[in-house]
Amino acid sequence: MASETETRSVRERSSQALSLEPELSIVIPVFNEEGSLAALHQELTAALEPFGKRYEILFIDDGSTDASFALLKSIHHRDEHVRVVRFRKNFGQTAALAAGFAEARAPVIATLDADLQNDPKDIARLVERLDAGFDIVCGWRKDRKDAFFARKLPSQIANWLISVTTGVHLHDYGCTLKAFRSEVVKNLHLYGEMHRFIPAVASGFGVAIDEMVVGHRPRRAGESKYGISRTVRVVLDLITVKFLLDFSHRPLQLFGLPGLSMGAVGFALGVYLTWVKFGLGQPIAGRPLLLLAVLFMVFGVQLVSLGLIGELQARAYHENRSAPPYAIREKLGRD
Repeated sequence: MASETETRSVRERSSQALSLEPELSIVIPVFNEEGSLAALHQELTAALEPFGKRYEILFIDDGSTDASFALLKSIHHRDEHVRVVRFRKNFGQTAALAAGFAEARAPVIATLDADLQNDPKDIARLVERLDAGFDIVCGWRKDRKDAFFARKLPSQIANWLISVTTGVHLHDYGCTLKAFRSEVVKNLHLYGEMHRFIPAVASGFGVAIDEMVVGHRPRRAGESKYGISRTVRVVLDLITVKFLLDFSHRPLQLFGLPGLSMGAVGFALGVYLTWVKFGLGQPIAGRPLLLLAVLFMVFGVQLVSLGLIGELQARAYHENRSAPPYAIREKLGRD
């Protein structure tokens, strides 16, 4: 009888805890990771229960074609801390993280991969570091357990390039294991491959960013979804990030200054050729300088026009950007 009473008391306390708003949301994108989900859930529970914070685990099924959703559904039925969001198709990791940020209810959000290469025990360290006054704490896989030429070397080059371009210097932009204050990431609008640039994009809002060394383990099951082919897309998105950081509110300054400069040079050449024609009486029809003057003036007008169009697009973007870059099929758990 005493044992039944104690069990009932534990369940009541657990139910009461779950009825409160969580203090920590864990967001995990999932795409064809059926071989690691059960072990990941066990490790997460073992790491989060002693931490002492009310938590929720948000699995975002990014259109998996294996048994991942069935396993997530089973885990949800066993553990009320678990919520599942299922996409209609594969939209990519950026969209999965965006959905997780939108669904998260806690003031602190942590993210990690579902492939068990991130160690859930590091979550507590990252979250505690936020209390030191930081808004984002990024994981650094200093001892990364991946192939050097296929994964580590391209990553090192990308990290250097992103740091130099954005001015936010981090060792490991590609590490999904991060901790955020929710008010920071809920105000970000992510698309493309922008998830790796979250610290750089957020830096435009004046946030405090820190980096910590975290563990990294070899992949136990499944296959990596990343390869060298993603490098081109990363570079293109980096150009977008640079534009958003420096010129998203003033695109006319990006295009207008070169446009005015080219137009001025073209106009000066035109004035000179006019003086040559009518002042000196020399023919100018066959001179390459005439073609150059016309081209400079035309390109100048085009660049200024492009800047004005960019201003209109930027205003429309900032005034109406409510559509998410994903479509949800169903949700499991508290809304």
